[in-house]
Amino acid sequence: MLPPILFLHGLATSGSRTWGENGWLDLVQDANRQSIVTDLPGHGTSYNTTHEMTYEKCYESVLNSISTPPVDAIGFSLGARILLTIASRKPDTFRKLVLSGIGDSLFSIDNIMHKNIREGIAGNPNPSNPESRYFNQLSEAADINRLAIQELINSPQAPLEVDALKGIECPVLVVIGENDFAAPASKLLDSLPNATYLELKGVDHFATPKNFTFIETALKFIDAEPQW
Repeated sequence: MLPPILFLHGLATSGSRTWGENGWLDLVQDANRQSIVTDLPGHGTSYNTTHEMTYEKCYESVLNSISTPPVDAIGFSLGARILLTIASRKPDTFRKLVLSGIGDSLFSIDNIMHKNIREGIAGNPNPSNPESRYFNQLSEAADINRLAIQELINSPQAPLEVDALKGIECPVLVVIGENDFAAPASKLLDSLPNATYLELKGVDHFATPKNFTFIETALKFIDAEPQW
């Protein structure tokens, strides 16, 4: 019997908006697979969580949502990074992984990009930067705790080390849009022992979760094609 599928959203959104509104959860249900839709602290149904928001608390929150590993998991952007970090620490957590919206920027810190995102989430977006404006828009949603998210992104987060990824032996599908600011993903792919790659032509970061090619390929990869 195949395990449940854990879905993990990106920064300043929620599981319902990223996966529910884009049709993923209905398709998984049609495939007779169980979904685990986890909201990170400060997001969605967990938006009241505000005390000492850190990335470590996000890792703990995700691990606590998995009662019986291994599970399959699909993550986008921050969610994908968190899944990858968990897999590097506890490789037996996952049977198969789908990581979208992340690439070689995982291995370094882009201070300019981080500043633009931070200003957007704080409600002072850089008017000339589309990512800054978009994160400002996301942070205005009713199910987002803006202060908690600010605290999260200002907490320590070290770049991932290549050696930490070498122990991830489960199959991994890496998906990134051609126009994603997180691209390319060549170093990430080289770091993973069992990785497959999908580039979404003409797609930017924020359009990734609703891209049909991504949805179709990912569900096939984790053996969750709808049984119509």
